[in-house]
Parts: sequence; structure tokens; C-alpha cells
Amino acid sequence: MKYLFIIFFVSFISNAQDLKKIRSEYPKAVQNVEITTQLDGELAKVNPSNKPVLLAYKGAVSTLKAKFAKARSDKKEFFKEGISLIESAVKADGSNIEIRYIRMSVQENSPRFLGYHKNIDEDKEFILKNYKTISSTELKELVKDFVLKSENFSETEKAGF
Repeated sequence: MKYLFIIFFVSFISNAQDLKKIRSEYPKAVQNVEITTQLDGELAKVNPSNKPVLLAYKGAVSTLKAKFAKARSDKKEFFKEGISLIESAVKADGSNIEIRYIRMSVQENSPRFLGYHKNIDEDKEFILKNYKTISSTELKELVKDFVLKSENFSETEKAGF
């Protein structure tokens, strides 16, 4: 029993460290193919049985792979896979503000012709309503930085951050 606890604890700490790193690298990956590739490698083993937030990040990174892919078929495949993973994460834990932030960041930056924009207002309202409940300082800063750069939040709404 003691060993099982140690394995669980080490796994928990490892996941927390991974999430911290992923949070800090994700905004940089939007403009950097190397960081996108690095995050893709770190998230390669994530599957639907993992934490939904990791699934959402894996989906977001897949959409970034689509952005950097050369072949049109790869772009389409990566994007479809990414939105599928993000929507699975939302379905699994729709009350998680980090997952909503991730989905909104992807939808906000997706080309209009792809049609992945229907939840921007919903996620924006969710973020506005729940921002003050975020307990993690790093997550709070991440969401705040996103909101302040977003064109979907008014100056009045941004002033509340």
C-alpha cells in the first residue's frame, strides 16, 4: 500500500509539473513551430482517460500543428483531430475555466472559413463570470494575459482584470 501511494504521489507531482510547463509554453507555441513540436511530444501519450485539461492542451497543440503543416491534407487532419480533442475535454469538464480558455483561444485564432467559432461568446461569458474563482496564480495570469490581448473582450471588460 505504501508503494502504491508513493507511485501515485510521484505521478501527481509529475503531472503538476508538466501542466505548469505546458501552461507557460502554450502561448509561445502560437508563433513558434519548435515549441509546438516540443509540446506535441510532451502531450503524445495523453488520451481521453487523462485529465481533461491535458486533453484540451493536446487538442490546441494539434490545431497549431495544422497551422504549421505544409500539406493541405495534414492541415485538415490536425485541425479536425484538435477540435475533437478540445470538444471531448469540454464535454468531460465543461466547468473548467482553463479548458474554456483553451477552446476560446483556438476558436479566436481559427480562420473563419473553418467554422470553428460558435462558442466564443459562451466561453467569454464563462471566463468573465468565473475568473475570480481561479486559485492558481499562474493560471490566473495566463487567462488575464489572454483576455487583455483578445479582441473579443471590450475595454470595459478588460478593465476588470
